[in-house]
Amino acid sequence: MVRENLQCVRMGEHAVFVVNRALRYANTTPVLAIAAILLFCSPASPQNTSNDSTTSAGDFLRRAIDGELKAQADDHTHWMYRERTGASGDQVKSVVETREGDVDRLCLVNGQAITPEQAKQEDQRIARLLRKRGEQKKRKRAQEEDARQTEHLFKMLPDAVIASYGENKGDVVEIIFKPNPDFRPSSHEDAVFHAMAGRIWINRKEDRLVEIEGHLIQNVTFAGGLLGHLDKGGEFHVRQSEVALGHWEVTLLQVHMRGKALFFKTIAVQQDEIRTDFRQVPDSLTLAQAAEELQKQSTEKSIADKMQRVPTGSLANSQTTDSKRVDRN
Repeated sequence: MVRENLQCVRMGEHAVFVVNRALRYANTTPVLAIAAILLFCSPASPQNTSNDSTTSAGDFLRRAIDGELKAQADDHTHWMYRERTGASGDQVKSVVETREGDVDRLCLVNGQAITPEQAKQEDQRIARLLRKRGEQKKRKRAQEEDARQTEHLFKMLPDAVIASYGENKGDVVEIIFKPNPDFRPSSHEDAVFHAMAGRIWINRKEDRLVEIEGHLIQNVTFAGGLLGHLDKGGEFHVRQSEVALGHWEVTLLQVHMRGKALFFKTIAVQQDEIRTDFRQVPDSLTLAQAAEELQKQSTEKSIADKMQRVPTGSLANSQTTDSKRVDRN
């Protein structure tokens, strides 16, 4: 499913770690040490980095990450987008970001519009979210904690890996990474990332992390397995795209890990997400206003679908009947 939709993902929000604002409400998993890193991307000012003989791959990677961190800190825009997931069936949701957190509404299930009963259930779910301020705060705290972990992982990354140059494709530079044997992880999250090898792509012109993919090259256990484990061979893939001039967002997230861990709050061990149709929304938008916008979109879509289902012949007959009425009058 994800492969068929890769063309929907504009190359370019993403880059390498995607946990903060990207997978917002799945269940826990550490792996995502990695995915976390990928989510941190926003506009960064160019630093004219290049992989010439005077710049090592490690230094090049470090500069790019510094740019990503600055970009994330400087960019506070909010977006509305469509999110397609395939973890438990093919579902499409509309998502709206706000300062108070995010709200989403189910649109399609296995390619079909949701039923009236499902629409009612979505209305009730969103209404409960708006009433329960404690639940809103809980979600927001989880996202903020993921963001802190992501920032830590970003800063740790250049020290945790040995980097070398891969292929160049225009402005995009490939960095190949593997664990640094001299690095000593200080946390479970660090240990997960340190057990990975893979590739990172950096847009040197925009100074952005474009894409990252990696896989566990060894098993990882926590407290001898009491706090969880991740098995060798697990993979992740995150991509960022420039969804508007100077604004990058996570547009692809794939996590396929075997095991269980209890760290990141917003990413699951098995997760496939594609995000498209980004549209900026006012930064002052409240959670209630975001819910109203989703309800409005759902109603308009429902009306449009009903109009499309009316047979052409029926419309023609209706117009003919109306004409006869006019003639008789």
